[in-house]
Amino acid sequence: MDEFSFIRSIRPDSYKQSTLIRGIDDDAAVFRAMQEDVVTAVDTMVEGVHFSKETMSPADVGYRALAANLSDLAAMGSRPAFYLVSLVVPDHWSEKELDELYRGMNQLADEYQMDLIGGDTVSGQDLCVSVTVVGYVGQGLARYRSASKPGDLVFVTGSLGDSRAGLQCIFDEREETEDVRYLVNRHRRPSPRVTFAEMLRSCERIALNDVSDGIANEANEIAEASGVDVIIRQERIPCSGAIQALYPDQYLEWGLSGGEDFELLGTVSKEEWSCVEKAANESGLKVTVIGKVEERKKDHPYVYIQKEDKRNILEKTGYTHMKRG
Repeated sequence: MDEFSFIRSIRPDSYKQSTLIRGIDDDAAVFRAMQEDVVTAVDTMVEGVHFSKETMSPADVGYRALAANLSDLAAMGSRPAFYLVSLVVPDHWSEKELDELYRGMNQLADEYQMDLIGGDTVSGQDLCVSVTVVGYVGQGLARYRSASKPGDLVFVTGSLGDSRAGLQCIFDEREETEDVRYLVNRHRRPSPRVTFAEMLRSCERIALNDVSDGIANEANEIAEASGVDVIIRQERIPCSGAIQALYPDQYLEWGLSGGEDFELLGTVSKEEWSCVEKAANESGLKVTVIGKVEERKKDHPYVYIQKEDKRNILEKTGYTHMKRG
């Protein structure tokens, strides 16, 4: 299939967003913000780095590529609206597989009434999927990592380490059980916490960060952006029964640094904690307080992991692209 035939094959029959003026029909799409702030994010997945045909189906690749971006929008408190997809397509990916990739994206996009409004396609050595998302948030209501203050509670949604454990289940070729199915699905089909984040709109001040590289990384990003120390209690880190049963020696490490769970890590004042609890209850999501925010004690903000009365500095131990050594 040539590029133009491919574009015709993925063009939507209709659009869902009322703010869209022009979709995949011209050199660029046009939409109107309608008195809201516009939030945008982009994320790229590369074959052999983020996925392989041995670990994911084409539909899973598409679903996960969009989910990673929606998690970024959730961390900003944004409502998803549009997405664009750019592909580098190698010879070993068939037309049918590419159709499946878009089917996976469309499954998640339909859940949030998102419209595909553009992208690009070129040939290359390995499949690269680059997704750009656009969302809306009320004027001045975007959430930032720099909003954390001393005295805040530190919380996280869901459970941690499941995606890393799911990947290990695939590598280990574990016999399929309920626990294995759960963990593998958490790796292949993560659930971005968009609905929960939207329900936090009544919170006056809240800092959020999506858990893409592990909370050891994400907590450090909040600490640095806000100029505070973050203390995480080791015994409060939420890990599923499945990961504890299958990987009893690794679950804590993966809970801190496994990454790609696409949960939300946040801080909020004690006075507004009830707002977070209400959003969790209404969205059917577990939320756990795992620590607190304190005044910075040294010349640099730090994150500490505390077990009983002993504290150790928690370094950025998740996966970091472009890092050598």
